Amino acid sequence: MSQLSRAVPAVLVTACLATLLVIGAAPSAGDDLVTTDRWQLSVLRLRQAWPLSKGQGVLVAVLDTGVDGRHPDLAGAVVHGPDLTGTGRRQSRRGHHGTAMAALIAGRGHGEGHGVIGVAPAARVLSIRVTLEVGDPLRARGRSAGHDALARGIRYAADHGADVISMSLGGGGGSWRGSAAEQRAVRYAISRGAVLVASAGNDGATANRKNFPAAYPGVIAVGAVDRRLRVTRFSNRQGYLSVVAPGTGIVSADGRDSYRAGDGTSSAAAMVAGIAALIRAAHPDLPPHLVRRAIELGTTRRPATGHDSSYGHGVANALLALRRADLLAGTPTAPARPATRPAGRTAGSPPSRTPVVLGLVLLSAGMSARLIVRQGRRGRRSA
Repeated sequence: MSQLSRAVPAVLVTACLATLLVIGAAPSAGDDLVTTDRWQLSVLRLRQAWPLSKGQGVLVAVLDTGVDGRHPDLAGAVVHGPDLTGTGRRQSRRGHHGTAMAALIAGRGHGEGHGVIGVAPAARVLSIRVTLEVGDPLRARGRSAGHDALARGIRYAADHGADVISMSLGGGGGSWRGSAAEQRAVRYAISRGAVLVASAGNDGATANRKNFPAAYPGVIAVGAVDRRLRVTRFSNRQGYLSVVAPGTGIVSADGRDSYRAGDGTSSAAAMVAGIAALIRAAHPDLPPHLVRRAIELGTTRRPATGHDSSYGHGVANALLALRRADLLAGTPTAPARPATRPAGRTAGSPPSRTPVVLGLVLLSAGMSARLIVRQGRRGRRSA
C-alpha cells in the first residue's frame, strides 16, 4: 500500500494534472499544488516509448481494493471481476487505492487534456478486489481480506485472460510470511503466460521485512526512487528486488471523481506493470520470464555489480525495456497504431492501394521509355 496519500479535490488538481501528466498541455494556475509528477514521464521515457506501444489489446488485472470505473480518467477501461474480501454488502470503503493504481497503469485522461494518463493508456483493467482500504473500519477490526483472497484473485486473473497481474499490496495479515496457496497461484499464473508485478513494501526504514507477494519467485518486485533517482528510505531492500521506479509525490485518481498524491512502492509497482503491458502489446508471445528480463535489462542507474538489494537491476525505463524486448523476441517493435483513422476510411478497411499502383505505372513507363531510347541509339549506330 502507499506509505502516504493525501486526497486532493478534483477541481483543484485537474489543471495540475493536465500540466504534469498529459503531454502537450499548457501550464495553468495552481501548478504549485502538485510539483512532483512531471519527472516520472522523463524517468520512464514515456514520450519516446508511446509511439512504439501504448498497451493496445492488453488486459492488466489490478488486485487491490477495487477500481471505480466511473472515474473520468478510466471511462471504458475497466472490467469488473469478483470481490474476494468476504465483506459482501456490508458498509466498506472501497476503490480508492485500487483506482489510483489502475489510473497509473491505464489512465486515459479526459476532456481537453485533463486528468491522469497512465503508462499504458490503451490497455484495459480487470478489477479484482482482494483487500480492504487502510482506513476501512472492517480492516481495523482485523478483517483485511477473505480466505486466500490473493491466491484466488491471481488464479481468477490468469483464467480470465490477464496478460499482466499488478499487485500493489503486502504487509500484515500473514503476508510477511506468504502462503503455500499464494505461491502455487503465482506458479499457475506464470504457466498461463501472465506477468506478475508487486510492490516491494514500505518498511525499508524500519523492519525491512520480506514482503509477499513481491518475494515469490517469478514476481517482478518493485522498489521506489525519488526525483533525484535515490532509493527512498521507506522502500524495502531485499535480494529479490527486480527494479525501482518513481514512488514519491505521485498524483493519481482517487475514488469516483477526485485525485490523490502519495508516496510508496505501490505507485512504482503500478508503473512497472504498465511497462509490462507495453511490452506485451508489442510482443504478445514473449513469455513472462523474458518480459521480466527485458524490464530488468532495460534500466538506467544500473548497480556496478549488475544487481543490489537497494536498486535491484536499476531504474525502470519503458523505452529501453521495449528495445530489450525487441532483442529477446528477435523482432523489432512496430510503431503503435494511431488512435484515429484517416478521413475517408472505415474501421477495418485496408489502406488505399492507389499510390502504390500509380507508382508502379510510372516506374514501368519510365523503364519502357529508356528501353525505346536505347534501341533507337543502337539502330542509328548499325545504320
